[in-house]
Amino acid sequence: MADYIPHTDVEVAAMLDFLGLESLEDLFAHIPAALRLSGGLDVGEGRSEPDVTAQFAHYGAANRATTTTLTCFAGAGAYDHEVPAVVRALASRSEFVTAYTPYQPEVAQGVLQALFEYQSMVSRLSGLPIANASLYDGAAALVESLNLASAATRRGRVVISAGVHPHWRAVARTFAQGTGHEIVEVPLDNGVTAWSRVDATDAAAVVVAYPNVLGVVEDVGVARDLARAHGALLVVAGDPVSAGVLRSAGSWGADVFVGEGQALGTALSFGGPYLGLFACTVDQVRRLPGRIVGESVDAEGRRAFVTTLRAREQDIRRERATSNVCTNQTLMAVTAAVQMGWLGRAGLREVATRGVRGAHYLHDALVRLDGVSAVSDQPFAREFALRLARPAAGVVEAMAERGFLAGVALDSLTGPDESVATHPEDVLVVAVTERRTRDELDAYVAALGEEVAS
Repeated sequence: MADYIPHTDVEVAAMLDFLGLESLEDLFAHIPAALRLSGGLDVGEGRSEPDVTAQFAHYGAANRATTTTLTCFAGAGAYDHEVPAVVRALASRSEFVTAYTPYQPEVAQGVLQALFEYQSMVSRLSGLPIANASLYDGAAALVESLNLASAATRRGRVVISAGVHPHWRAVARTFAQGTGHEIVEVPLDNGVTAWSRVDATDAAAVVVAYPNVLGVVEDVGVARDLARAHGALLVVAGDPVSAGVLRSAGSWGADVFVGEGQALGTALSFGGPYLGLFACTVDQVRRLPGRIVGESVDAEGRRAFVTTLRAREQDIRRERATSNVCTNQTLMAVTAAVQMGWLGRAGLREVATRGVRGAHYLHDALVRLDGVSAVSDQPFAREFALRLARPAAGVVEAMAERGFLAGVALDSLTGPDESVATHPEDVLVVAVTERRTRDELDAYVAALGEEVAS
């Protein structure tokens, strides 16, 4: 089968020479061997494109999809929420799909207004006055909050709770390799951040998850007091759905709110594209990364929308910039705006409440099983952690055979690191959304009971 390679041999050689590498093999040498294709694809030579497409469609059919063949109780950052038909219909309209970069406001008023409404709703959700027009995902939003805090305080030390999603913290550590930030991670004790164990002197930011990766709802006031005592900014990494029933980040005194917006209208989709939520106080507006859409009037006095208050100069300041992000997740942000607009305040509260009630019902039933116990006795929202009598990863695999995506094995997120919970290989993180019915919860309890007893 013919293939298409966009780069010539000369271009590839020039790239390798610039990088100081000998071959393409050297370029990909950092990728673990287990993830690399060693023997080529088992596809016969000379086959047509339709034949190869059909063969791989057959391979793909062997996958078990979360929304069709498995009942999903997995979460840990990506959730199986209902995406109403109205959200799919409006967000997929060609006007939103094609008008991505609204540099010419006269031809992009619809997209600009949609982003303006998105910002307004994120502001209300976070309890902070200023929101941007989105970032790539929650991890990117966290990194940008650290850059902002460092620029605001002229400090390079950052204190982050281990309750912040491990992948987000890993991204922060990666960026710190280039920015020079010192990342100090604070372990959890009984599911709650052990703030008393950390010295926050000269910290630029104190970061707390709300709820945290184990689902525990922490007292953000403790993190706020720590930040205030040392002149640091308080960054709250929040869950937008749980915001329907919890106090807002702004009401806790947060300087910055960051979050993952996947739960707001974006279906589970192999990890992306997702949506980074970001909001801050007025004091930090000039350091806000990315775009801000503002309301104005046109030459005839009519209501109009433009990109405004945007630190555009950051894009040309190079190493002096606090952020070089100059774009946003327009389509995902519009989708979130449609979802939030459709739900409204009452609808969001109902979605959050159904998840919380379902999670507590399921938790109480599961901890009565032999071989299952709670990791923490602290209050939680729609997600919780269980300790099993045997490795959680094996239970997840076995439960898939019973028709359930049982949750997320904690060590698949943390590895052997015990800063979140001791013996993470035995911990299963379980999430409940508004899509789960009473029958599904009861069936899950019965299946897990059989599995851990076997």
